[in-house]
Amino acid sequence: MEKKVKKLTIAILVFACSLLASSAYGQQFDAAFGVGTISSSSGTITNGLYFPSDRGGAYPAFSADILLHRRIGFEGEISWRASQDLYGGSQPYRPVFYSFNALWAPKLSKNFTAELLAGIGGEDVRFYGLVNCSNFFGCTNYSSSNHFMGDFGAGLRAYIWHNVFVRPEVRLYLINNNLEFSSNTVVRYGGSLGYSFGGR
Repeated sequence: MEKKVKKLTIAILVFACSLLASSAYGQQFDAAFGVGTISSSSGTITNGLYFPSDRGGAYPAFSADILLHRRIGFEGEISWRASQDLYGGSQPYRPVFYSFNALWAPKLSKNFTAELLAGIGGEDVRFYGLVNCSNFFGCTNYSSSNHFMGDFGAGLRAYIWHNVFVRPEVRLYLINNNLEFSSNTVVRYGGSLGYSFGGR
């Protein structure tokens, strides 16, 4: 995986580990890893130019959250296309989605917890084969096109063994000026396997 994704993943893991210490004080910390796919409207032709659909492919995702008071907390997530796709049939590219959300996780029963979230984040579309250098990240073999986005989502945690849960989930991404693709709206759906630390 590229340097930027590795650095962001390490930052999320460091954040997650720092939250573990706070779980001893009655708060709950959850971490999960999963996979899904994305869907959007079909490709379009505008002024003779073809704009493909931002859909398909396998999307691994890592998420972590902390619940503070009355089952309300914060969540962070990153999801990326596992393999590169071809933009316009020739240009290798990969989308990366990341978001930071407010989270409400009401307990439905002993073994089931709902998740409702909303927040902000971004889409980083990476086009490969272009050398791009910066002082902070060094040189990469891709150029990024970044877009601000709003994020809404829902999930259902089913605790299958002690603090281990599976979670079917869906995310709605509203991407600002997603000019490379046919639509500003993308839906990601899939499932995750996770673990809850602290008072479940």
